[in-house]
Amino acid sequence: MLSAGQRRARKGECLLTLDDVCEFAEGMIFALLPDSAAHLETVRERIKAPLYLAVNRRYGADDRARLNRLAEMAHRTRTPLLATNDVLYHHPSRRELQDVVTAIREGVTVAQAGFRLEANAERHLKPPEEMARLFREHPQAIASTLEIAEACTFSLDELKYESPDEPIPPGTTPQSHLTHLAWEGAKERYPQGVPDKVKSGIHKELALIEKLNYAPYFLTVHDIVAFARSREKPILCQGRGSAANSTVCYAIGITAVDPNQIDLLFERFISEERKEPPDIDVDFEHERREEVMQYIYARYGRDRAAIAATVIHYRPRSAVREVGKALGLSQDVTARLTSTVWGSFSSHIEPKRFSESGFDPDSAEIARLADLVGQILCFPRHLSQHVGGFVLTQDRLDETVPIHNAAMIDRTFIEWDKDDIDALGLMKVDVLALGMLSCIRKAFAMIETHTARRYTLDNIPDDDPQVFDMLCKGDSVGVFQIESRAQMNMLPRLRPRVFYDLVIQVAIVRPGPIQGDMVHPYLRRRQGREKVEFPSPAPPHDPDELRGVLGKTLGVPLFQEQAMKLAITAANFTPGESDQLRRAMATFRNVGTMEDFEAKMVGGMTARGYERDFAARCFRQIQGFGSYGFPESHALAFARLVWVSSWLKCHYPAVFAAALLNSQPMGFYAPAQIVRDAREHGVEVRAIDINHSGWDNSLEGEALRLGFRQITGFRETWATRIEAARPFDSIEALARRANLPARALRLLADADACGSMGLDR
Repeated sequence: MLSAGQRRARKGECLLTLDDVCEFAEGMIFALLPDSAAHLETVRERIKAPLYLAVNRRYGADDRARLNRLAEMAHRTRTPLLATNDVLYHHPSRRELQDVVTAIREGVTVAQAGFRLEANAERHLKPPEEMARLFREHPQAIASTLEIAEACTFSLDELKYESPDEPIPPGTTPQSHLTHLAWEGAKERYPQGVPDKVKSGIHKELALIEKLNYAPYFLTVHDIVAFARSREKPILCQGRGSAANSTVCYAIGITAVDPNQIDLLFERFISEERKEPPDIDVDFEHERREEVMQYIYARYGRDRAAIAATVIHYRPRSAVREVGKALGLSQDVTARLTSTVWGSFSSHIEPKRFSESGFDPDSAEIARLADLVGQILCFPRHLSQHVGGFVLTQDRLDETVPIHNAAMIDRTFIEWDKDDIDALGLMKVDVLALGMLSCIRKAFAMIETHTARRYTLDNIPDDDPQVFDMLCKGDSVGVFQIESRAQMNMLPRLRPRVFYDLVIQVAIVRPGPIQGDMVHPYLRRRQGREKVEFPSPAPPHDPDELRGVLGKTLGVPLFQEQAMKLAITAANFTPGESDQLRRAMATFRNVGTMEDFEAKMVGGMTARGYERDFAARCFRQIQGFGSYGFPESHALAFARLVWVSSWLKCHYPAVFAAALLNSQPMGFYAPAQIVRDAREHGVEVRAIDINHSGWDNSLEGEALRLGFRQITGFRETWATRIEAARPFDSIEALARRANLPARALRLLADADACGSMGLDR
């Protein structure tokens, strides 16, 4: 019913009629609010379901008379009274905060709100004896309340999720079809023969997938990826995140991380102990992701598919700004207060922040602001949609959770967020957007047009000294993930020479490894200035067990998976316990839970013969980088795109620059910086010109011709008209034949785009 009302309204609104209520009345209990009691007889006649007349005490002058009048109406129509509180807050002390949030919603100050505010502080939860006293003249209203309360036995555990049934060949099951796809895919991936390690991984994973009944989910993601690749112009995509730990995901073409080349932990993706559905992230070209999203809506229907929600909460800056405005503080005061660094995820406010901004924390006005901001911090502020997490079901999704219209056209989302979905065991497919995939696909298309060479993400050579030489110099403007100043400074120190070095490069310039004091020890060991050591446990344990866990990173744990393996190998954690450790590492959401694992990890390592100091240091490192630790599986997927974009920049600088410019906005650099970098790499850059440019930037031989899209405010339709009507030999011909408005001509003149006619700006 809620979905029906919300789907016909814009985001945040619900339009329901009495007809809707009657249609969905079966199995429901209704309470009619006093404001609509005049229609009681009509509603009573039409709704074929239990109906009550809700009453409350408003503490007005006519309270008793109003209650008696409603009671008489209820008696006349044989409608039971229902005692309610019409609650807005749990305790009377919250009344002031209620006034503030009302003012924020109405866009006024508290002083201007007038009758939009409540007359008293009585709309709070009251104890049973107080409710009995308030309705002592109408005990039947209290009895009705208890009657309904006892009828409300629903539990969220009653919700049963089923993955959508995917089309499978006759005579097969989802599991048998997935098994067939996995082995056929493995044969394609390894034409020389499937390695034993991969065979073992597929057998192990398929057994667990069957046990947990996850085959339909894998088939769903496979279908979405297959759609993207089946387009006339295929949509470039690549799976990432923990799914890259899965051999099956690699075999069926979801991820590009070869399990034979790496040693990842499958339990990071699926664990029987964890009893949580897998979560597969797939990146698509950012300009074409909408095609994939609309395919999903069309494929499953709006009643079976929707994007998850994201609940936006009040953070320090937004809380100070909005509460200050509601209290009537001037904009310059709130701007000055929010100019101090408050922290993105703070759940409390420090008084020193006010004095740092030049205000007296003891002044009545500032103290009141501080108190209210402290109360509203972490409150839900508004509901938004997830960046691309789809929930798909076999039966109607709108029978489980209400569906809303998003602000964006043709998008619908549910009102539960990621944590809600995880708690209820609903599976989510993340359909994400990545600008670099758009750039790479455009570069590949341009190379094929001009040279007939056909490149894909898989056939770019992995070992090219020229590319590594370029990266060792920190020459990475525009390259995926390693284009920031911090990454550029790290490149000459790390000096990558093999692909795995790029995996480390992606992961090491992050807050986690820096906070965990891992960067400098790793660099010293890599440069030979510090000995690489792997402490050994006591006999009879394998003396080299840590070498297998930390060997690739020279004895320094850089990845979440390594923390998990370290716990399993050196401290006797089970795979499920190691995953709980990974979750506890997210300290910004689970403050204090890491300490629960300290005794188990340090104790487990010392019991196996490791020195306590070493065990404690390992735990401190894991604790230090936990919340920002980069998964190795994630870094591997990203490193592939780092390599491909680096290879394009090295060998096709003009193509790479054109593709980058045609994929804007993305990355760190403005178009002028990209153009300057291309010139520094020997590319001839030709200006925008009415007789030579198209909308996009393009190649003219080895030169880069700038396109009309680089003119701020210029429209693609104008560019199309120019291309259709040229050549031009005068401004008059351009204006007349291309049917351009004066604004377009001014923009072309400002851009100096008439050089081929011998005219400057």
